[in-house]
Amino acid sequence: MTTTDLWNDLLGCLDLTPLGAGTYEGRSQELEYRRLFGGQLLAQFAHAASLATPGKALKSLHTQFLREGRTREPVRYETDVPQQGRTFATVRLTARQERGVVAVANASLHVWEEGPDRQTVEPVPAVPGPERTVRLDLLPWESRAATDLDTEKSKPPAYELWTRIPRAQQALATALLAYATDLTPIGTALRPVADVTQTDSGRAFTSAVTAHTVWFHRPFGTGDWLLLRQHSPLAAHGRCFGRGDVLTEAGSLLASYAQEALLRFAA
Repeated sequence: MTTTDLWNDLLGCLDLTPLGAGTYEGRSQELEYRRLFGGQLLAQFAHAASLATPGKALKSLHTQFLREGRTREPVRYETDVPQQGRTFATVRLTARQERGVVAVANASLHVWEEGPDRQTVEPVPAVPGPERTVRLDLLPWESRAATDLDTEKSKPPAYELWTRIPRAQQALATALLAYATDLTPIGTALRPVADVTQTDSGRAFTSAVTAHTVWFHRPFGTGDWLLLRQHSPLAAHGRCFGRGDVLTEAGSLLASYAQEALLRFAA
């Protein structure tokens, strides 16, 4: 598919259909991929949580992936709201396909409030030029990076990806950003491993995301460049761990995320 087709396909997946009280269904992406992409589940979880608690903004999404989802099969989202106050709400979500539960999530929502504003982050570099365009098959929008994610030589486990999500409805901003955060943490964890890149998946190593959390710190929209700055401090005992921040060109910290994944190397 073209980039435009992939973008429209993703937006179509976020058009969740109500099936009854607190239950929604979303179709799956039409990707040539061996399993359901975790980013799709993150995005649909985020949107379902917002639909379940109108008037509040998503502030965190904690997801566990329990089994591989099947591509091109719709996903049913069941929501439960155990707590809903004037400013905060909590939503429990379950994602099901025909063979059972594929993922579960807990979402926390909040009405944006005014108050003191402080952040401590490293300065943001300039957006690289178009010659540093990066092609990431599952991201249907423009991305750039000053360094390569995949490298045959051992490199530090850090990576900065500039990405520009096309303008979309404000209600979909958190879902689309959650989608983007799922793509490169495992690749970042692989950078110190010489002679191994993501293209060696299924041969030199096996990987699968087991848990992913996103925290949203400020309201934002899509259409501008965002920096996904990430670092993998640990890979051990068949797992890897990574975390990242999402910043604007001006250096405003919009979101943070963390991911744990299976990373099992061939003997």
